[in-house]
Amino acid sequence: MNALRKTALLAGLALVATAANAAVDEDMKALASKSGCLTCHAIESGTPGPNGMAPIGPAWQDVAKAYKGKPGADTFLTRVVLEGSNPYGSHWKDKVSGLAMPPNKVAIKEADAKKLVKWILTLAPK
Repeated sequence: MNALRKTALLAGLALVATAANAAVDEDMKALASKSGCLTCHAIESGTPGPNGMAPIGPAWQDVAKAYKGKPGADTFLTRVVLEGSNPYGSHWKDKVSGLAMPPNKVAIKEADAKKLVKWILTLAPK
């Protein structure tokens, strides 16, 4: 295969991958909105909370950065989404205004929480 064809093929594959990622992003944003996650969390780092105060919960890019490469992060974070977090053990203290993540079993199914967490972990800034 000549270089021009290879370049065209790679560009086409990249376009398909970008479109697929955009669809996943939109699906996950819709799931997060429907589940009430965006009430406390922003997706992008540096997003202020209500009235310019500290955000209620950490931005998902910050979560992804903090857990990048940590074994079992997806399982741990899924448990936090479903069962909540301990306000005394929060490593987001002084970075967010919320004390703890409340349990969300009533708002999101476990399978959806797993998908959402898996997506969140892909959001770490490059």
